[in-house]
Amino acid sequence: MSKVALNIIEKDGFKYIDEGEGEVLMLLHGLFGALSNWTAVTEQFSKTHRVVIPMMPIYELSPRKANLDSLVDFITRFADWMKLDNINLLGNSLGGHVGLIYTLANKGRIKKLILTGSSGLFENGMGNSYPRRGDYEFVAKKVAYTFYDPAVATDELIDEVFQVTISIPKCLSMVGFARSAQKHNMAGLISEISIPTLLIWGLNDTITPPFVAHEFNRLIPNTRMHFIDKCGHAPMMEHPLLFNKYLDDFLKSTSN
Repeated sequence: MSKVALNIIEKDGFKYIDEGEGEVLMLLHGLFGALSNWTAVTEQFSKTHRVVIPMMPIYELSPRKANLDSLVDFITRFADWMKLDNINLLGNSLGGHVGLIYTLANKGRIKKLILTGSSGLFENGMGNSYPRRGDYEFVAKKVAYTFYDPAVATDELIDEVFQVTISIPKCLSMVGFARSAQKHNMAGLISEISIPTLLIWGLNDTITPPFVAHEFNRLIPNTRMHFIDKCGHAPMMEHPLLFNKYLDDFLKSTSN
């Protein structure tokens, strides 16, 4: 699959991508995520949908504001500013967690929910270790840990994360968000989500293992679930063609 150059728009304090026309497909990246994580999804679905990707201020917020409430507030302000409605909301990892909270608070605004490697029930995260300032080898191992195939953790991707970990405030913010996610368990809330929900999970995900997908499937009433073999925590990056097929089938089969 060829890659498209993503046109990042900066306006009124927001950085985002807005491609295509049609129903809104809003994509939320994870803790180590970036807009580039969604290149393959954007390339295919901008032909049939309006693909909107806000860049969440994970590294811009001060460490004391590094929590899920801050990100949900940001997404709320962004969606209001963009006047988005009837949203198909897709979140990976921490982005899925933010999406769950936002969905529960905006039930009339979200049409469908898609979770892939989402936190919210259990996440291994970085285990008991956090980014060490200036330790490139440590960062490389943690980025590779995200994927089944370590080759997906390209030098470019590792360098991107490494640049973040050089900054002490950004490291502290990263730790704050990870801890906020671990403390905010949604098991008692998500049964209230009645909209069609798709779960796409890597069978080899070590951060939110397959049992997490099964638990989401048990707790959310209207779900369908797909597992991808030889796949880690970011299926849309590691197996983009299969990921897009499952997403396309879901959007078409649940359309009104």
